[in-house]
Amino acid sequence: MKLRTLLSASVVAVLALSPVYSAQQSFITPDPKETHLRNIRQITMSGENAEAYWSADGKQIIFQSTHEPYKCDQEFTMNADGSNVKLVSTGRGRTTCGYFTPDGKRIIYASTHVNSPDCPPPADMREGYVWAIYPSFDIFSANVDGSDLKRLTNTNGYDAEGTISTDGKKIIFTSARDGDLELYEMNLDGTGQRRLTHDLGYDGGAWHSQDGQYIVWRANRPKTDDEIKRYKDLFAKNLVMPAKMELFIMKSDGTQQKQLTSNGAANFAPYFHPNGKQIIFASNMSNPRGGNFDLYLINRDGTGLQQITFDESFDGFAMFSPDGKKLIWESNRHAAKPGDTNVFVADWVENP
Repeated sequence: MKLRTLLSASVVAVLALSPVYSAQQSFITPDPKETHLRNIRQITMSGENAEAYWSADGKQIIFQSTHEPYKCDQEFTMNADGSNVKLVSTGRGRTTCGYFTPDGKRIIYASTHVNSPDCPPPADMREGYVWAIYPSFDIFSANVDGSDLKRLTNTNGYDAEGTISTDGKKIIFTSARDGDLELYEMNLDGTGQRRLTHDLGYDGGAWHSQDGQYIVWRANRPKTDDEIKRYKDLFAKNLVMPAKMELFIMKSDGTQQKQLTSNGAANFAPYFHPNGKQIIFASNMSNPRGGNFDLYLINRDGTGLQQITFDESFDGFAMFSPDGKKLIWESNRHAAKPGDTNVFVADWVENP
């Protein structure tokens, strides 16, 4: 799910691999206010790239990208410096949300390729800014090179947005199988699927804390009759409107659910700081009707909000490296052309 498309909903990168990805890193001058970031490196040079996540050893990155000959997102891996890019999905259908298993031997991702080798149609923007909730999305597991593909979900409805707990035992994901977009968990082999959330609205983008004790996620909670009707009408068309999402936290068993933000903006892509006490996330809270997303840090109890990035375009999908020394995220900054979204890595300065 790509909130960055608020800026570039119609942009498709028509580029070959060679100019887009290379081991050459471009060092970017940070905004003086971005004091937590040092030695910012751009590791993709052009195109539409998103959801770049570290392997457990910090040596590899999995990410999704659109470029020729692919007409919509596929999953790729690369080294931490941007070199050795490899296709690891099937090259068919549309994919999203790739992730490494903690042992680095396998990956998971969601794909529509079983339903059709073609890209599913884009969301109908006549409904407003909406995301398509493709019922053909299911979650798959594969070797890290893409071989030995195994299907983990097989339900009537959207299954995607999977991430794996640090102990490698649980996958948390979003599914529409019960008539709403809720969070579920399952074992790494797809067994033991169990629902964790039960309130009306979109629950998604969930991550475990590094100690496995907590889960953080984004959610839209329609309250008024008009909001509920609008949500249900869009859901019936396999669409969801992500303009208002707040962050929530709960224990890993689904209990003690608590709302962290209440700013009426699109807050998304939360990820725990390795200290377990803070969460980094993206938000357009400075202009909830606009596409200027920045990264923010907040305490696990909802206090201590601080802004991390200050670029006037899009910054999102942040993830700390396993040792907490680096931050990876995607941004429209320093774009070769309008709409480009690239992968950036910076050294993290804990106490600037």
